[in-house]
Amino acid sequence: MASADGGSSGPDVDLLYDINGLAKDAPGWFDHAVSFVGEYGIVFGLGVLMVCAWWSVRRGPDAAQGVAALLWAPLAAGLALLVNVPIRGFVRRPRPFLEHQGLDVLVRGKTDFSFVSDHATLTMALGVGLFVAHRRYGLMGIGLAFAEGFCRVFMGVHYPTDVVGGLALGTAVVLLLAPLAMMGLTPVAARVGSSRVGWLVRSRRTTVSLAVAGPEALPAGRPGAHRDKGLAA
Repeated sequence: MASADGGSSGPDVDLLYDINGLAKDAPGWFDHAVSFVGEYGIVFGLGVLMVCAWWSVRRGPDAAQGVAALLWAPLAAGLALLVNVPIRGFVRRPRPFLEHQGLDVLVRGKTDFSFVSDHATLTMALGVGLFVAHRRYGLMGIGLAFAEGFCRVFMGVHYPTDVVGGLALGTAVVLLLAPLAMMGLTPVAARVGSSRVGWLVRSRRTTVSLAVAGPEALPAGRPGAHRDKGLAA
């Protein structure tokens, strides 16, 4: 079914106009703020959460597993973006402002295809990866990913389904490949933790505490144990 402006219509387009319509009613400073947050701010915020989670997990007895999960988060995000390249080329969906009139486009220069949203894919992969390492910071990261999705539609550069597809893609890549990734990254993190730069994986205070407590205090290597510690952190 076609709309009056020559583009397709339906719930996806209706929701696009509803959310983007908020930008028309908002003051200019708010639109600029959302544009900055949607382009750069949320990604920066996720980076801050990564640093906070790293500082927390390295103080626990399962630090190697926690740090390995944090390493997997950006790797998974990069892999998800690579997976999105052929998806975009296959679907070849134009940006919404190219098919629909009257949208308030807050960011110019977007000439690539619309489905799937790279920003939604990236932020959700980082958020879910954070959740694997540390539940509290992970929930914050997932919340930021949903905020990113809203910003992309608010800015007029993506359809809601572009965002939903990105959130799903980022989640799928992280969770489906996490067991294999953790098998490879955990030994690497453990080796770094016992090296001269071991502070990257385990805080000095934790290392001293484990040495004083003896071998029985060492982590048993139970999968996902670092996540339980994250809840209490």
